[in-house]
Amino acid sequence: MRLVAFDFDGTLSDSEMTVLLGEQCGVADRMASITERAMNDELSYAESLRERASLLEGLGLERADDAFGQVRLRPGAADLLARLNDAGHHTAILTGGFERGVERALDREGIAVDTVVANRLPASGDHLTGAVEGPLIEGTKDEALEDLAADRDLPLSRTVAVGDGANDLPMLEVAGLSVGFLPKPAVRPACDVVVASMSRLEKVFAERGLLE
Repeated sequence: MRLVAFDFDGTLSDSEMTVLLGEQCGVADRMASITERAMNDELSYAESLRERASLLEGLGLERADDAFGQVRLRPGAADLLARLNDAGHHTAILTGGFERGVERALDREGIAVDTVVANRLPASGDHLTGAVEGPLIEGTKDEALEDLAADRDLPLSRTVAVGDGANDLPMLEVAGLSVGFLPKPAVRPACDVVVASMSRLEKVFAERGLLE
């Protein structure tokens, strides 16, 4: 068994949750600009996430849920997750994005993973507060990966990390196998392998003996 951890936005999904949420209240362009700065390591992830969440203050929960309902997995992602699950690996999603969007995308495809580590957007009454809470604001993905591996008595050499942005760097740097999925320039040097599609990622996993 291996622990296979994926980033979500930009990796398993080509959706960007905060932009979809921003479209509901007219701030999508500002969201995208903040996200791009963070992914290129020009702004700390915690700062960028708090900035983006603050723009959502007052957004109604129904409209937020409409945005989460638009989150989609990339073509081939559900099949790959199913194959990893069938092969007996522990599958995980480690994302600075939001639990609700991940859940909606997985449910749409009828697929599950073993662990989701994600953040949340708290509400007061029927509206978002503009705050954000969760383990991956100040916490980093290497810590999450190390904790999951330790809980399963797995050495880090038996872990795989797949990601694309600067906030994925910590887990890519400590994983036994680091895969960049269309990685940003700042991320590419930390990757053992770089792929541009789920089909190519599936081939890499097959070549490395992860798939039956």
